[in-house]
Amino acid sequence: MSRITPEPGLRIENATVGYEQHIISSDLDVSIPAGSFTVIVGPNACGKSTMLRLLARLLPSRTGRILLDGADISSFRAKELAKRLGLLPQSAISPDGITVAELVARGRFPHQTLMHQWSGSDEQAVAAALRATNTTDLSTRLVDELSGGQRQRVWVAMALAQQTPYLLLDEPTTYLDIAHQIELLELFCSLHAQGRTLVAVLHDLNHAARYATHIIAMKDGRIRAQGTPREVITEELVKQIFGLDCAVIEDPIAGGPMIIPHGSAACR
Repeated sequence: MSRITPEPGLRIENATVGYEQHIISSDLDVSIPAGSFTVIVGPNACGKSTMLRLLARLLPSRTGRILLDGADISSFRAKELAKRLGLLPQSAISPDGITVAELVARGRFPHQTLMHQWSGSDEQAVAAALRATNTTDLSTRLVDELSGGQRQRVWVAMALAQQTPYLLLDEPTTYLDIAHQIELLELFCSLHAQGRTLVAVLHDLNHAARYATHIIAMKDGRIRAQGTPREVITEELVKQIFGLDCAVIEDPIAGGPMIIPHGSAACR
């Protein structure tokens, strides 16, 4: 008798999610391919962050189910799930008086047990995460003393130190200047190349078009399109979802779609 191999990746099947009596999304049916760099786009308050919270098991689904590599996500113990799936929330809050190194080290908590305390491999994971996010020189600083951009990179470092095959990122480029945004997106691109599955919420459509391998477009709590950047980022869909008239041309650097808003030249 042959055994059925579980389908890898993340999947939301017929999910309804909301807060108290307010339904945010219903009948959600989403597939996130294993090994993809998936980006969720859409206007404000359309359900993007809610979808990430659903995938991270921070928000229960009223109907349907969430699958991680073919298994219902509710079947995982908390520590087991934390070894497989990491989350960078939109508004992370650190304890008072904690240093950067101490905060990043908390990413190793899922790997600790009574029999396996802090080890050399934990030290190496933290050091690698600090290097990857260019925050090594901040390691002895208090997190409270950092700028918004520095703090964001430190939270990314903590998520990287967790070393999970799946990484959920809610607006990871918030507070960062353009140079650090690209630096971080290039880092995510390299993590994807190493085999990790990334799911990120981004507001910049051109960043999504350049770096994503798979895009999910949302509006009013519903999925309006899923597919490759070329399939999703079209003039018609940008108009439909964002109400923005634009031209979509070929990115002269990466070769994918690039959005040029029509706008006005009145400010010249």
